[in-house]
Amino acid sequence: MSAHGSDTIEDCLERIRAAWDAGDAAAFAAEFTEDATYVIYLGAPLVGRPEIERMHVDPLGRGTRMRIQVLSTKLLTDDVAVVLTVGGVGKDAMTPYDKVQTLTLVRRCNRWRCTAFQNTEMSSIAKRLYNPDIEL
Repeated sequence: MSAHGSDTIEDCLERIRAAWDAGDAAAFAAEFTEDATYVIYLGAPLVGRPEIERMHVDPLGRGTRMRIQVLSTKLLTDDVAVVLTVGGVGKDAMTPYDKVQTLTLVRRCNRWRCTAFQNTEMSSIAKRLYNPDIEL
């Protein structure tokens, strides 16, 4: 166990994925700070946990599952990290990665949460690069 507790960045990302898979908008939003910013892949910003929750009720109610893979993690301080991921959401077991995300995570009270999230649709070149085993 670290000096800051046992919660890891991977634990936070797993809670986000599990909440999505469960269709639980409240649990999903709980992984963001109260004042978090969340830019959806279409470019619209969501501000604050209540808005993140409200705007995810419908998408999470569609029975989709999330795939996420960490590309890099940069610890800026012991309690601030920037994480670059690729992700995808769909109903297939091998849903392709089709988004690139940047998450700024903060550790408060021994728990990592996302305070800023930027989601961007991948280019066709990136989709082929990150999905070598999936026919696109």
